[in-house]
Amino acid sequence: MKQALDGSESGMKNFPIALPFWARALLLAGLAGIVLGAGLIAYRFYARPTTLSMAVGSFDGEASRIAAIIAARLEATKSPVQLKIVATDSVLDSAKTFADGKTDLAIVRADVGDLSQARSVVLVTKAVLMILALPGSQVTSIEKLKGHTVGVVGGEINQKIVDALKKEYDLGDKVIFKNLSPADTPRAIKAKEAGAFLLVIPLNEKYLSLVRRFFAGTHNSFPALIPVESAGAIADVDGAYESFDIPQGTLRGSPAVPDADLTTLRVGSYLVANKKLDPDTIATLTQALISARNDLVRDQPLLAGLTTPDTDPGANIPVHPGAAAYYNGTQQSFIDRYSNWIYLTPMVLGAVASIIATAWRFLGARQEPADTTLRMLFALPRRIREAKSEAELAGIENQVDQALDAEMANAIKSENAQDVSTLVSMAHRLEDSIHRRRRMLAAGLATRQD
Repeated sequence: MKQALDGSESGMKNFPIALPFWARALLLAGLAGIVLGAGLIAYRFYARPTTLSMAVGSFDGEASRIAAIIAARLEATKSPVQLKIVATDSVLDSAKTFADGKTDLAIVRADVGDLSQARSVVLVTKAVLMILALPGSQVTSIEKLKGHTVGVVGGEINQKIVDALKKEYDLGDKVIFKNLSPADTPRAIKAKEAGAFLLVIPLNEKYLSLVRRFFAGTHNSFPALIPVESAGAIADVDGAYESFDIPQGTLRGSPAVPDADLTTLRVGSYLVANKKLDPDTIATLTQALISARNDLVRDQPLLAGLTTPDTDPGANIPVHPGAAAYYNGTQQSFIDRYSNWIYLTPMVLGAVASIIATAWRFLGARQEPADTTLRMLFALPRRIREAKSEAELAGIENQVDQALDAEMANAIKSENAQDVSTLVSMAHRLEDSIHRRRRMLAAGLATRQD
């Protein structure tokens, strides 16, 4: 026990001076503040909404206005996905902006621009081809357009549909197609710069009223609609189009224009997303858009056309996987989406518990020695005084050595100088008691008490 005691005293001499409790507490508080600050920054970065840029344009600015209303609605409802509107002059410019990779989304017409990277999110509306012959004209079919000039309202935007008509009806150079801006159309009609006018519009009251205003200067007469009898054949060749019958009386009720259902072409306009965008983000956007439509359609009737696009694998513009997941009800559940976090959380909590335990020990807080060991050490002086033989005294001495060695190791490990000093003092007292009892036994005084 003497050697163990000497070793303990030597350890005390080399024992490093610990930081004061207040310094350690201040250091830990600083580290905790840094960790919490970093965690808050990470959370805010993770929780902030995803903002997607969207190119929108139309000749009358109506598309941009509606898009801005939807974007404001998403912001007001704190949707996880927000929209940044990039206004363009036309749907053609929107398609070019999207194809160049300058925006994440765009509202485009299915027959305009390069849509190789596009995947549909929602169907915005469907526009119908109208070919209107001037009042009193003898042109009643597309074949009879040969030798005449056709004013193409919207110009380049409708180039593809003009090409489809040329090819199907073998118009070639037999018909002159003259590009016109919407603003120049009333003047061109009044000046009879063309025998017929081609335009592609949605069949809603806003745009039908616009067509009526184009021909307002023709007094009581009204233009005649020219059918596209081969619309089905054109649609079979180009998936952007479909055959459609304009209902009787669409342009005017009495006398009815047209006077019977009239076959023509129809083409859809879509909100498209880049095919590389995250499916979960697009699924969230799709859900937010449909909710916004339901909330706003009463005040904004144009939103009524916002609906599900063609989700078939062979669709002209394939549906985005994220949008398809929403429409098909196959969005990831909470468990599926956050399974990795659920799996990792117990591991993270275990690591945090270890850090807290280390910090607790760093502050000098520890459990006191076991009650049984303490009771045994405090009871030893009485046992030493009552020892009847050298063998019994040697056994007590062995117990003292084992207990003191164990407790001294714990005290040194916890870096608590006060505990080490207490154990050294107790060791000296017990050693002195054993030495005195041994001398008494050797002198034949074993029955005598201290």
